[in-house]
Amino acid sequence: MRGNIKFNFISSIFLLLFFHTAFAQNNTKFKVVLDPGHGGNDFGAVYHGYVEKNNALNVALKVGKLLEKDPNIQVIYTRKTDVFIELDERANIANRNDANIFVSIHCNANKNLAASGTETYVMGVTRNASNLEVAKKENAVVTMESDYKMKYDGYDPNSPESLIGMTLLQEEYIEQSIDLAARIQDGFENGLGRKSRGVKQAGFLVLRKIYMPRVLIEMGFVSNKDEGSYLSSDNGQEELAKAIADAITGYKKEYFVPGVSVGRDERPTPSKTVEKEREKEKDTKVVKVDSTKVTKEIKKEIKSVASSKGVVFKVQISASGKKLDLTPSNFKGLNNISMEEDKAIIKYYYGQVKEHSEAKELLNEAKEKGFTSAFIVAFKDGKKISIQEALK
Repeated sequence: MRGNIKFNFISSIFLLLFFHTAFAQNNTKFKVVLDPGHGGNDFGAVYHGYVEKNNALNVALKVGKLLEKDPNIQVIYTRKTDVFIELDERANIANRNDANIFVSIHCNANKNLAASGTETYVMGVTRNASNLEVAKKENAVVTMESDYKMKYDGYDPNSPESLIGMTLLQEEYIEQSIDLAARIQDGFENGLGRKSRGVKQAGFLVLRKIYMPRVLIEMGFVSNKDEGSYLSSDNGQEELAKAIADAITGYKKEYFVPGVSVGRDERPTPSKTVEKEREKEKDTKVVKVDSTKVTKEIKKEIKSVASSKGVVFKVQISASGKKLDLTPSNFKGLNNISMEEDKAIIKYYYGQVKEHSEAKELLNEAKEKGFTSAFIVAFKDGKKISIQEALK
């Protein structure tokens, strides 16, 4: 009897250690969801024999292969073969896996066969005709889903403006999304010499229920013969994949520290996504980013609010297009609020401390007040630096 008790006790300890270790290891991975657009019976854009779904899948797989060389990155695919995946399921895959970022990969097309260039989108409302047209084409896939009007809140694929009336959780993660998008565009333009059409904003259904930084890449126009040839070539796909992978790696270096809260601690589970969206409907603020200015402004050095010498930590609680008075009533009772401002976006910070351990306490306070997507940022002598550099 004693032998059985001893054996069961040892077994229990072993299992607890195993699961704790497995969880800790899993928690140290930077999780990237790669979403090759279209698939199966949904071919996407097809011009001159160049097929969007094939190019998107090939590039995504190449991006994943490059990222997987880093043992601290876990790559999750919404599809790895030529299959059709519903838009909401792509979001569910990202949320179920508790990922850090979501990257959707596509090719563009236009009736004007001379149109060319790359562009990367963040989620948001726009009335820009060109942006609406791109979103309309990518969202058209919902008609292949029998119950799309119910699932997508009455979205009308013939009227992309109908997205404007939908509940959009745009304010969360928009600053990180713009940062990631700008890195990708910089890689295309300065790394590869491709024409950049900039970082833009539009209402993509695939992005709307994803609770993490997320972007949608248009790698170029298959409708343009020269660009379509490049997009469909092995060399072109290798170059584009490396540019995307390098941007993701750079983003990871800036925002992610294994075992340290830098970005998304409190993430919605799939079962709560609809409930959370409804709960936030009254409080959701629409962030309108001027698509003609985003790329220029994201690269512009912003005058830092951190004036103290040496390294200091703050908690970023919000990024918005609206300027607010820095009073507690505007920030759910929080004091000691500061901000950074440019023409495209205003970042709001809570507190300023010298120790990272103190910053984590501020982060917990911010989250208890309802700023669930808050994260820690670091400054050195007034200039923003990565958390890794600050902790050295």
